Formats: sequence, structure tokens, C-alpha cells
Amino acid sequence: MPLQTLQSVIDKLKAGGADVETYERSLARHEDVSLLMIKKDGRKLLLAEGSGTLYDALEGETPDGLEGAKLCPASHANRLALNRFFPWTAPRAFGTGIATIGLGDRLGIASPGHIETVRGKDIRPVLAQQSIRELNLTGRDYKEVLDAACYAAFQEGYKDGFGADGDHLKVESDIAMALDLGFTMLTLDCSEHIDNTIDGLSAEELQARYAQLPADVRERYESRFLNRTFEAAGTRFTFNASSLAKDVLIYAKAIEYMEHVFRKYIATAGREIDFEISIDETATPTDPASHFLIAQELYDRGVTLFSMAPRFCGEFQKGIDYIGDVARFEEELRIHAAIADHFGYKLSFHSGSDKFTVFPMIGAHTRGRFHLKTAGTNWLEAMRVVAKTNPELYRRMHAYARDRFSEATAYYHVKADLNKVKPLEETPDAELPDYLNDDDARQMLHITYGLLLQAKDETGKPLFKDEFFATMSGHEGEFRDALVAHIGKHIRLLGK
Repeated sequence: MPLQTLQSVIDKLKAGGADVETYERSLARHEDVSLLMIKKDGRKLLLAEGSGTLYDALEGETPDGLEGAKLCPASHANRLALNRFFPWTAPRAFGTGIATIGLGDRLGIASPGHIETVRGKDIRPVLAQQSIRELNLTGRDYKEVLDAACYAAFQEGYKDGFGADGDHLKVESDIAMALDLGFTMLTLDCSEHIDNTIDGLSAEELQARYAQLPADVRERYESRFLNRTFEAAGTRFTFNASSLAKDVLIYAKAIEYMEHVFRKYIATAGREIDFEISIDETATPTDPASHFLIAQELYDRGVTLFSMAPRFCGEFQKGIDYIGDVARFEEELRIHAAIADHFGYKLSFHSGSDKFTVFPMIGAHTRGRFHLKTAGTNWLEAMRVVAKTNPELYRRMHAYARDRFSEATAYYHVKADLNKVKPLEETPDAELPDYLNDDDARQMLHITYGLLLQAKDETGKPLFKDEFFATMSGHEGEFRDALVAHIGKHIRLLGK
């Protein structure tokens, strides 16, 4: 479809003094309407020309001298119109047959780069992925998150499909809200239903606690698992009185909640939903036998999964490589992956950003069927762009992050030692991007994103947010290239 159909409108806008950029991949046509995403004076808009149902459905204004054309804001209402007329701009579920990668975009500007990274690869992106914690820290809501992802798909002309994940949701009102808005994946955070006080109990204490459980709960699990041996992909799991009591005490309430959410929200959704179970936010790593018991019990109850995220041995900390015994990780990964494959769902890896050491193992042992979540690493690549293009702003943000770091540790567990971070006053502008290669500085910047984005002066004016987004808007190409390089390394090492 030639861009010339809209070029005269663009020329008139420029002749009127407007600064106009075009996103040519977005060029689309429905009946007699041509549609293009443009950036006019720093603001992204839809440019519609022609007549018909699509033209009428879009909210916008016709500037003087541009009869037959309309400039439409990137609003929620216009996003819904795009979804109706171009279904590929709406999120979808993917099921278990292909690898997926969660690409949490805390800023609402990273998805074009993410799309460029996955385009043509044997992996599909979950572009809209945010937890309630992240929304609270950034001041966004799920409508904004989903709008940004849909507009990015339109801007890039990306028709291979993307997902939308209500990430780490715990309460039913949030689950209902996300599904009502059209999210296609639900990551159920079961941490509040997992008993972290059981590990470390003596044998006597364990049996005393177990005896306090309702008789029907004990009878159910004993009849199905006690002194029985199961086999999955060459690994045998046997549950004796002690191991079964421990698993039931830790996970029985969580399993009840998983089933409840599945029956109330997933099974009745009337559309495909990728249902993920998160049991990774626990005090200790998930024993493979416990993983098997949870999966067996869920499938016996008729609950089917898209993926499950156990807690692996070692540490998956924010924004840095894997910490721990790599050989042990690989051995347990092999068993966890075999269990997931046995039941037919995918293994999921949370805080998966930058775990370059173990990515090849993940790709190999899952046989290329996995879900990996990333988020904060995309914010760090944005900070890298700021460090390169607006060093004065970077210095102010870095200093503020250092001063408020301890406050941010209430939300995230990291190992960062700020005493190891080179002082700003000793660092010339040209070396500022090197902070993004230092683990301690990375984690400092990683967990302070919310404080930085919401910081205000005494008059209520944002300290950094407006200048930050203006900088990123002026350097879209650099941000895209940074994401293609960084997330691209993830995908290559995963074997995609």
C-alpha cells in the first residue's frame, strides 16, 4: 500500500510548521480509509484519511485545510477501535506449543523495540506484562499498559501476535479487572496461600501440625499419594508420611486457591486464557517432588495450565546474572522441565532478565518450550540511553536513586553494595553508560524506577519524569537499538 495516499496530508502539516515523523510500517487500510501512525510535535497520533466505518469510529479532529483527514489521539477509545478493525492489534493467548517471553514495559515506550527483537523468531512476545506492585510504583493502570502494547503492534505492523499478562495477581478483584480489560494471560501469585513456616520443623512438630488439618484434606492426599511412587520422564517420586505431610502443609491451601481461580475465572472466560501458576516467591526452592505433587493434584482436579513457575535453587535477582551452583541448577532444571513436559505445560522463569549463564540450559532442557519473564532490564536500557544522550539528567537521577535506595529495598531483594559503585564525581560523561554494566549500579537503578518516575519537587512538579520522557522521545532509534541488542542476546542464548 503506497504511502503517497497520505503524503499530501503530511506535507500540509509540515507546511503549517509542524514537526512530523511517520511510522511507515503502520500504514494500513480498511475499505476506503488509510491509516498511519505519525509523531507530530513529539506526540504520537493516528492519521486517518478517507471515509467509512473506521473513519467514523475514530475520535479526532480535522485541522483547517485538511478536509477528509483526521488526527486521532492514541487514546483508549481509539485503541478499542483499532482492535475492532485490525484484530492483530489486540492481544491473544498462545497456549503451550511455542516459546513465549514476557517483556514488561514499565514506561509504555519499549514495545516497538521488543517487537523488532522478536520479529521473525520462533518465540512470541507478551508485551503487556505488569504486576500491581509495578503499577503502583509507576502510577500507571492496566488500561494504559494494554493500550501501549496495542499501539506498538499497530505502529510496527506486527501481525504475529502478542500477549497481555496480568502478572503476579493475588486478589480476585484484580484478576477480574485484568480479564475484563482483555488480558490474555493470568499469572496467579499463590505466595499468600503457601505456608513458609513449615520448612525446618522437627519431625514431631511436623506431624503435630499435620494432625491439625481437616480430616478430609489428609484423607484426600493420603489416598492419592501416601507410599505411592510416580514416574515422570524417567524420574521417580515417592511420598512417605513425612514428605507428604510437609507438602500438604505448605501447598494444600495454595492448590485450593489455584482450583478456585481456575474454575471461577479461567474456565468461564469464554475465550482462551494462558493460566500460569507462580509458586516462586517462597522461602526455599521448590523441591521437584513437590512440583510433581502440585501438578498431579491440579490435573486430577481438571485444572489445566499454560505454565508453572517454581522457585529454582540459587538466586534469580533483579537485573543481574544467575547466582548459585550452576551444576545443581541444571540438574534440578532437567527434572522440573521433565515434569512440566509430562503434564503438557511450560516451565516459567521469573526475574529472568540477564540470566545469561543459564539461558542455554533453559533452552535445551525445556526443548525450546518455555516462558521467560523480563521487565526491569528494559528500564535499565532506557537509563543507558539517558546516560549517553542526556548526561546531566542521568547524573541527577543516579544521585537520587542512590539517596533513596534503602527505601526501594522494601519492594525488592537485591545484593547491591553501593560502596562498590564508583562515585559520580569521579566519572566523566563518556563513562556514565558504564554504570549500566556494573551489577551494583544496575540493581540500584533497577529497583528505584518508581521513586524516580514519581519524584516531585516542593511545587509538585516532576523532578525527572517529563525530561526523561522527552529525552526518550527524541532518541527512539537509540532505545530500539539498545533493546534489540540486549533482549536479542537473551533470545539468542535461549536458542531462538
